[in-house]
Amino acid sequence: MGQKKQSASDPNNETKKRRRVGFSAADAGVEAKECIKIFLVSSKEEFCAPESFVIEPVDLNSFFDDDGKIYGYEDLKITIWVSSISFHAYAEIEFQSSSDRGKGITDLKSALQRIFAETLVESKDEFLQSFLADKDFVRTTISNGEILKHKAFNGHISDSNSHSEAATFNSEVVRMVVGKMATGHLYSRLIPLVLLLVDGSSPIDVTDPRWELYLLIQKKSDQQGEIQCRLIGFTAVYRFFHYPDGSRLRLSQILILPPYQHKGHGRYLLEVLSDVAISENVFDLTVEEPLDHFQHVRTCVDTLRLLHFDPIQHAVSSAVSLLKQGKLSKKAHSPRLTPPPSAIEDVRKSLKINKKQFLQCWEVLIYLGLDPVEKHMEDFSSIISNRVKYDILGKDSGTSGKQLIEVPSEYDEEMSFFMFRSEANDEASTVQVDENQKNQEEQLQKLVQERVDEIKLIAEKIQIYSQILTTRTLIIQSVFVGLIALKGSTLPAAIDCSL
Repeated sequence: MGQKKQSASDPNNETKKRRRVGFSAADAGVEAKECIKIFLVSSKEEFCAPESFVIEPVDLNSFFDDDGKIYGYEDLKITIWVSSISFHAYAEIEFQSSSDRGKGITDLKSALQRIFAETLVESKDEFLQSFLADKDFVRTTISNGEILKHKAFNGHISDSNSHSEAATFNSEVVRMVVGKMATGHLYSRLIPLVLLLVDGSSPIDVTDPRWELYLLIQKKSDQQGEIQCRLIGFTAVYRFFHYPDGSRLRLSQILILPPYQHKGHGRYLLEVLSDVAISENVFDLTVEEPLDHFQHVRTCVDTLRLLHFDPIQHAVSSAVSLLKQGKLSKKAHSPRLTPPPSAIEDVRKSLKINKKQFLQCWEVLIYLGLDPVEKHMEDFSSIISNRVKYDILGKDSGTSGKQLIEVPSEYDEEMSFFMFRSEANDEASTVQVDENQKNQEEQLQKLVQERVDEIKLIAEKIQIYSQILTTRTLIIQSVFVGLIALKGSTLPAAIDCSL
C-alpha cells in the first residue's frame, strides 16, 4: 500500500528523516586453504562418497595473489575432485554472494587454471565419464616403457595414528624417457599433483630427453578379468653427462600418491633407482634438495646397503674401536672420525652413493657399532658436534664451500657467472648461524641434538627391519628343510633367501 504524502508547508510536519550514508566493512578475505577441499577419487562411487580420500596440499595460498587470500565472496566453498585414473580435475564453486569491498573480486577460474591447467574439465558429467573413457590411460601410456622390476608387493601402513592395513598386489617399475610424446602427456597431467604435494616444486622440461620418469604401477584384475594399471607413484630423474663418457643421475622429484603413502613404496622406488645406478655403472646417484622425511627414508635404505658392504667394514670397526677408548669429549681437539678416502671411493664406485650421503650413513653405522651405546653417548655426541661445527663454520671458522659470483654479460644475465671453491671446506653449508657467540652456541647445540635424535631413530628402524628379515629368512629356511626332509635330501650349504 502507498502512504499519504504530508504537505511541506504544514507546520506540524515531522522532521524529514535523513538518508544515512555508511561504509561496508573492509574485505578481510579468506585464505585459500580455509575454503578449498581437494579429493582424490578413482570411481564414480568415490566421487559421491563423503569419506573419499582428502588431499592435504603443502601450500594453496601461493596460487592466490600475493597474500594468498581470496576476496569478494561471502561463505565461499570450493570442492575439487582429482581422478587417480585419468588425473583430470573438476571443481564446484559455491558462495552466497559476491561484491567488491575494496579488494576486488578474485578470478577463481584463472586461479584454478594456474594449478590444474588443461586437466580441469568444465562439467561434472565430463569428469564422471572420464572414469570409463580413460580407464586404460595409464596402461596405454606405459605400453612402450621399459619394465625394470616386477614383484608381489607386500605393504602396510606404518602411521601410528592409523590401524595396520595389509596390502598385497603385483607391482612393476617402468622407465620412460620424457622427450617422447606419451611420457610428456602423462607428466603434464601429473603436474597439478606435483605442485600441490611436493614442497617447492616446479615442472620439469617435458621436451628434454635427459629427463627420465620411473613409474610405480599397481596391477590388478577387474571384475571382468582385465588387467588394470594404476599409477601409485613416480620419480623424475635427470641424467647428467660425466666426463669422459659416463653419466650421473640426480633425483629431482618423487611423489607417492597420498592413499599409498607410508606403505614402503617410496623405499621401493629408491631401491630400484639404486639398482639402476649400479647396473648401468653411472658415476653416482644424487638428490636435489631432499626434504627431511625423504632424507630419513633415503638414509635408512643406504645404511642397510652399507651394513653388508664388506670393503668398509674394517674402517667402521676402527672408528668404533677408537670411540670406545673413551674421553674423546674431554680432548681439546677430538677427531671427527670421518671415513678414509679409500672407503668413500669404494662406496661411490660400487654402491653409487655420493660422499655427502655416505657421511650421513657413516654416523649411523658408528652408532650401530657401539654396544652398549649408552656408555659412549657423550663421546658420540662430541663427534657429531665437531662435524656439525666443521660443516657450518668451516675450518678455523672461515668461509667454506662453493661460491657463485654473478658477472655482467650481454649474452644472458641468468647464465653469466663464475664459481670457485674456497680452501676451508669442500662442501657448502646452507645453515645460517647467528653471529652472536652465545646464540651461535645454542643453535649449534640444537642442531647437534636434532642430528643425534635422527641417528637414533634411523638405527632403531634398521634394527627392527633387520630382525624382520632375519625372521623371514629363518622361516624360509625352515620351509626348505621340511621340503628337503620329505624328499630325503640334504640341505644345500647356501640358500638364496632374498626377498
